[in-house]
Amino acid sequence: MMPPITTLGWFQTAMGAFALICGVYTLHKNREILLSNRSGLLYVIATLITAATALAIFQRGTFGPGHALAILTLGALASGTLAAKTTVFGKWSRFVQAIMYSATLLFHMIPAITDGLLRLPVGDPVLRSIESPVLKACYAAFLALYLLGVSLQIRRIARASVMAISCMGQSAHG
Repeated sequence: MMPPITTLGWFQTAMGAFALICGVYTLHKNREILLSNRSGLLYVIATLITAATALAIFQRGTFGPGHALAILTLGALASGTLAAKTTVFGKWSRFVQAIMYSATLLFHMIPAITDGLLRLPVGDPVLRSIESPVLKACYAAFLALYLLGVSLQIRRIARASVMAISCMGQSAHG
């Protein structure tokens, strides 16, 4: 059974839900999460707040999987933002940004589905154990969606890069 949710837990859950909405919206609209648009920036900020508050929740009294995911999320946010704002990754920056920011969506989905199925409906949750094969299947499905989504983003970014180089070459000769 899951421990009761605290006020900080409710805040973190609401912020995480907001981040997911922003992330899905920006992916749908822009095909990638970018700091240069409002929904992408809101997603990154909400994700940062969600991960940071997750580190302050110790209902089981010790470091747990949620804390590990929060650290992974913060690392992915830092890497994605570094790629977006600097040239550290050179020509690979856009790819790194897409991979890292998309990874944060995957990291959001793991606790979202876990808490959702283990807590809801209140008093009679869908699942009773974190070891449920249903959760493992959900995690596998989210990983597959992540891999598919990142593959599509990489393909689109690569095509856009080739087209830009092609256009630059044509304008230099034309």
